[in-house]
Amino acid sequence: MSAAAVAQESVHLVVGEEELLVERAVRDALAVARKADPSADLTRVRVTDLTPPELAELVSPSLFAEGRVIALEAAQEAGKEIADAVIAYAKSPADGVTLVVVHTGGGRSKVAKELPAALRKAGAVVVECPKITKPAEREAFVRNEIRLAGGKVDGDAVGALIEAVGSDLRELAAAASQLVSDTGGKVDADAVHRYHRGRAEVTGFAVAEKAVMGDRAGALEALRWAINLGVPHVLVADALADAVRTVARVSAVGRGDPFKLAGELGMPPWKVKKAQAQSRGWDGEGLATAMSVVAGLNADVKGVAADSGYALERAVLRIVALHGGRR
Repeated sequence: MSAAAVAQESVHLVVGEEELLVERAVRDALAVARKADPSADLTRVRVTDLTPPELAELVSPSLFAEGRVIALEAAQEAGKEIADAVIAYAKSPADGVTLVVVHTGGGRSKVAKELPAALRKAGAVVVECPKITKPAEREAFVRNEIRLAGGKVDGDAVGALIEAVGSDLRELAAAASQLVSDTGGKVDADAVHRYHRGRAEVTGFAVAEKAVMGDRAGALEALRWAINLGVPHVLVADALADAVRTVARVSAVGRGDPFKLAGELGMPPWKVKKAQAQSRGWDGEGLATAMSVVAGLNADVKGVAADSGYALERAVLRIVALHGGRR
């Protein structure tokens, strides 16, 4: 068997910054190794904590031929010596040992940046784990999670689930799996609302939605629930900022078909439609002031304000007051 063929079985390159996907890739490599040896274990080590001799010891076949998976983390920080040692090993890997090199795709030094290309050339199994930041990517992630769990979902349900749960991939993955289990596989918007009733009421998204609609009592009630239930203040601030920015962007393009505007704005149609409704009662001056309010709030909840809870309440009241042209 050629060195490249062996490398394809024994060396994995995980590239990207999406933590959930990176963790899954490492676990998948371990699962493959355990098919050959159920007793195979996983050892994690940061690249900066290793010397070439220590790496050689880690990847040497064990005396009793026990399977092992070595996850070499933060490989983008590798120096020349350890990078050269990893590449040399990838060209001639040992039997019974799986090396998983975790790399963000960047790197401070030239050798660290070139490490992924060298491992690809050596024949490593490559798993891409890019950061999921765009709404369309997050929607695709939810759809795929539900499909992998054995279910089916429509567009309205995807939007409702993201709105109810938020943007955290781990929470979305857990929610998708639970919904498939609880519904028998058919996930629609009614099922999402039924199984996540009350969840939205204690997230920053509910606070933000009520604030930009000018609902003073509703926004304050949602904010107090969120704070009492331990929702991080920074997440509430982020939700307020996202809501204000979204209303501003949608207002700027005027009225129109949400499906046509979705591509132009880089948002899912359901979010455009909601923002169009929320934009009633806002004018350019009010939105500009609201943008300034959420920018200041971002700093407040990250340590500038002595009491971030008070800063949140003050910002919510200010945004509510700006709705409808009230200054």
